[in-house]
Order: sequence, then structure tokens, then C-alpha cells
Amino acid sequence: MTVESLFPRLEQLLPKVAKPVQYVGGELNATVKDWDTATVRWALMYPDAYEVGLPNQGVMILYEVLNEQPDVLAERTYAVWPDLEALMREHGVPQFTVDAHRPVGAFDLLGVSFSTELGYTNLLSALDLAGIPLHAVDRTQDHPIVVAGGHAAFNPEPIADFVDAAVLGDGEEAVLLITEHVRRWKAEGRPGGRDELLTRLAETGGIYVPKFYDAGYLPSGELAGVTPNRDRVPDRVAKHTTMDLDAWPYPAKPLVPLAETVHERMSVEIFRGCTRGCRFCQAGMITRPVRERSIDGIGAMVQKGIEASGFEEVGLLSLSSADHSEIAEITKGLADRYEGTNTGLSLPSTRVDAFNIDLANELSRNGRRSGLTFAPEGGSERIRRVINKMVSEEDLIRTVSAAYAAGWRQVKLYFMCGLPTETDEDVLQIATMAHEVIKAGRAASGRRDIRCTISIGGFIPKPHTPFQWAAQADPATIDDRLRKLRQAVNADRGLGRNIGMRYHEGEPSLIEGLLSRGDRRVGRVIERVWRSGGRFDGWSEHFSYQRWVDACAAELEPLGVSLAWFTTRERAEPEVLPWDHLDSGLDRAWLWDDWQDALEAREQDDCRWTPCFDCGVCPAMGTDIQIGPTGRKLLPLTPV
Repeated sequence: MTVESLFPRLEQLLPKVAKPVQYVGGELNATVKDWDTATVRWALMYPDAYEVGLPNQGVMILYEVLNEQPDVLAERTYAVWPDLEALMREHGVPQFTVDAHRPVGAFDLLGVSFSTELGYTNLLSALDLAGIPLHAVDRTQDHPIVVAGGHAAFNPEPIADFVDAAVLGDGEEAVLLITEHVRRWKAEGRPGGRDELLTRLAETGGIYVPKFYDAGYLPSGELAGVTPNRDRVPDRVAKHTTMDLDAWPYPAKPLVPLAETVHERMSVEIFRGCTRGCRFCQAGMITRPVRERSIDGIGAMVQKGIEASGFEEVGLLSLSSADHSEIAEITKGLADRYEGTNTGLSLPSTRVDAFNIDLANELSRNGRRSGLTFAPEGGSERIRRVINKMVSEEDLIRTVSAAYAAGWRQVKLYFMCGLPTETDEDVLQIATMAHEVIKAGRAASGRRDIRCTISIGGFIPKPHTPFQWAAQADPATIDDRLRKLRQAVNADRGLGRNIGMRYHEGEPSLIEGLLSRGDRRVGRVIERVWRSGGRFDGWSEHFSYQRWVDACAAELEPLGVSLAWFTTRERAEPEVLPWDHLDSGLDRAWLWDDWQDALEAREQDDCRWTPCFDCGVCPAMGTDIQIGPTGRKLLPLTPV
């Protein structure tokens, strides 16, 4: 049955809201397909504003992968700002897609990609606006299957009541697997209804259906376990790992936004996974093993992407892009290809020990010379050993000196505050390091107008990392250390005036910690916060710490647990963790041993270049590290 566009009703509301262009769709490379000829229909959501969600690589990739299938339709939806939400409720306009403005509730599936747990309240807004019951158990065959993905899905227990399924790991093959099951179930006449479809998905062993598992608790408040409550459902659910990235060259046609977004560039993921072993880094742990895209594959993606989009900046993305075995050849080859075209290259923050001036010069050869970004993460040598970030202060000073001498004027340094075993002195050494950077930069460049910006985020223990057992620092401790750090930076005004300081306060980090390591009991907190007006919790102007504290007191304390119980409490090794039944491939004993090494400030090498450390991923997942070098070079483009 044809589904009508909501745009005529929506259009009347747009003059009354801020940034209405973000809701109109029609971007270059957007896809609108015929509803009636599609067999399976996906709505893909990034649960944040358009300006944040549109550039998201994960959603963009799945959008293309699905729409390449002849009988599959995929459209995008984003969180609507409170001004439009209020008008939609007043005028009865449901959650819509931006592509054809179809109602989200009419789709077969709603796939939601969570990069951060602070998007959970926006999920509830979208479900409610779409007319989809908040709780999965209340949904019928007429409602979409709500599927969670992204890094936060590695512990979906806090949103277990609200999602029908969760996918761990890479999404490219997973969405096609789900699509095939939905296609077959519909072709058979939908036997067994919604529960049979969900059972078929759960049977694959790679799709988690929370309602098919029961959570039990001990008198102490600790989790007793999460166990299947029916046959045909596995005890543990494994992550998906996409091998051979060259076989998945997406996005081939990047979306070009109509409104300003947080990233104005096309991006190519040059490799996936990281084995540097930073103990705080969930992304590095859950995306193992390392899989490189070949230099030829990267070159082809950049060429097609630029031709399809017209972007003038290309982001070479990964968790540590300078670690690609052929990064020098890639950057030189691309800079040669696009000489004189104003097409610039960029990397995310770069490891100090993987950076060199030749690389930086290639990145800026055809574009603007922006600042350089490095991530020491810890202020002292000791704390960097704890987190396994093997960078010495001498290496950092040598690197930034070379950059300033070569003409760069600004360096940004990322740090964390609240790390395990951290003291005030560890944090104050950030100021010492920043002062030394300015001194060395002035000496190397002969100028006094150079800048150094230090950016500090609160540490949040994450599932599937060695720090999953760690106590999180309370907001008062974080804020006190940041106050002392600011004083230390400005103690020498001759140096401090050249140092900028940006930081995240401790309160939002504590709530993210609750959502990151919570179990199903936290779901009632999320719902209470949402019902009391919680929206866009990742935005400081919308976040209310007191609203979360009050909800935790009302919902958790009657159960014998609390906000502090979930966050600032250190876990013991035997305790069952809410995600233990979800298999990232990492051996739990290995993670515990690495946690003990962290407490002793012992470092671990990168297994790409050393013997295997038995983290468990490759044998458990049937995968292996895929790296070069290939020895090939990019050829010049042939003019048409």
C-alpha cells in the first residue's frame, strides 16, 4: 500500500522553527525509491540533530548498501529539535524521513546507530513521535523492528526494554542478513508473527534480541546473569566482522548536506580496527583485528567520492590513520593526483610516534594548513603507562618543535582527566607539558605568536575494555582537578597567554558512565528522564544533571542500587557484567590481566608488529590481521 508523503503537513510548520532546511531533504546523492516496488523497507536513524547525523559514516554506508539492493528501500531520519517536536505533537505530524518524508512507523525496520549513549532519550522521542510503543513487548506485527547498532550496542542492556534487536560490530553484512530474513518471512506470509521473525534473527547467533533473555539479580544488587528464556536462542551473541574492506567501497556517493554540518568533507575509512592497546579505548578493543584498505582501493574511493560530491577536503579516517602501513605512499600519491586542485587531505588526531613532517606536508600540500592534533591522553609518563599510551614527553616536544619549525602555528593536544590511579600531580603535568610545548615552539620557529590548545575530556570506563572494572571519578574530583590545571596553566602568564584550554565538566561524563555500564534497571531511569523533558543530552544547553540524579534516586534506590553504585564503584573480577553474554571476541581473562598490568603501570606492545598476546579476537571470530604493504603506488589520473 502506498504511503503518502508528510511534507505538505510538515511544510506548514517549518517557517516557525530554527534551521528549517535540515528537515527538507533533497541533498545531492540522496536516494528516493518507489515504496510499492520495495519488499523490505528500512528507516535509518542517527539519534542526534541533522548537523551531527548527516556526516556519520556508519549511517551513510548502510544507506548505500541497502539502496543498492533492487527490492530494498532505505531512508534517513534524525532527531528533531524541541521546537519542531512541540509543533509536530500539536499538529499530529509523526516522525518522518528526510528523503521522501514518509512516516517512520510505516517502515519494516528502524535501524538506530548509537555512537554515544547520550542519544538514548532521543530514541524515545523518535519512537513516541512515530507512534511506535516505547516498550518492545507492546509492539505488534504492524510496528517496525527496532534495531540498535554502533559502538554503544556492545552493551544494549540499558535500552533492552526499548529495542527489539541489537547488532554488535560491523553493519554492512549484518543489515543484508537481517534484510534477507525479513524478505523470506514476508514471502512466506509472516508465519508466527513478530516473535517468529525475531527468533529467526536470534538464531543466527549474531543478532541479540533482549526480550528472549532474562536478567537475574543477587541480594547484593549485582547481576546474577543474563540467560535465554526459550529454545533456538544462543547463550552468547557474537559480533560481526567485515573482512576485505576493498570489497565494501562505501560510501561511493557521499551525501552533500543542505545545511551546515559538523564535518564538511568526504571521508574514506582507510583501515578498521586498532591493536595499539590503549586501555581506555573501547573503539580500539571492539573493532579488532586491524583490516587495511589497499592503496588502490583508497585511491578509487577518493576519486569517485570527489567526482560525486565536489568536496574539497578528503578525510582519511581510522582510529589511528598514520599507522596504515602505506600512509606515506597514500598521502603522497593523493597529493600528487590532486596537485593544483585545492583538494586538501586531513587525518584525525595523530599519534606522536607515527607522525613526521613529510606526512604533514603532503596532507597540506593542496589545501589549507590547519593546526596539528595529537593525543597524549595523560599528562605524566606514569599515567601514560597505566593507559598504555606509549608516548614520551621528549617525543612530543621533538615532534611539535619540528612542526613549528616547518611553519605550523597551532597544535592541539587531547588529554583525559579521571583516569584509574590518577592523582592531582598527573593532571598538573599537563600544564608543564603545554608550557614546554610553547617554549620549544618559540625556539624552533623564532616567533612568539604560536598557539597550543589543550582539550580535556572526562574518562568514562567502557565495556569490553581492561578498564571495564574501574571506578569512575566523581564530578567533584574531575572539576577540582580541572580548576587546579587552569591555575597551573596561567601561573606563568608569559606562556599561559599562548595556551587555550577546553574541557568537559564531570557531570555529563558521569551520566554517560551510568548509561555505558548500566544494566536493564537503568532503562527505567532513561524513561523517567525522557518523560520529564530530557532531550539532546549530548548538548550542554539541553543537558540537566539534576534531572538524571533525581531519576536515579526515584528509580534505582528502591532497588538497592544507585547512580554511584553503577559509576564510582570498582568491580571485582568474579562479578557478572551486564555485557558478559555479548561476545566481542576479547577473552575476559586477558582483559582482567591487562587491567592488573595497568594497575602496575606495565605497558603492552602492538600485536601488529610483535607476537600475538592472546587477546582472543582472531581465533574466536575466525579472523586475522590484514595489513600491507602492497608495494603499489597510485598512478596519475587520466584526464577525460
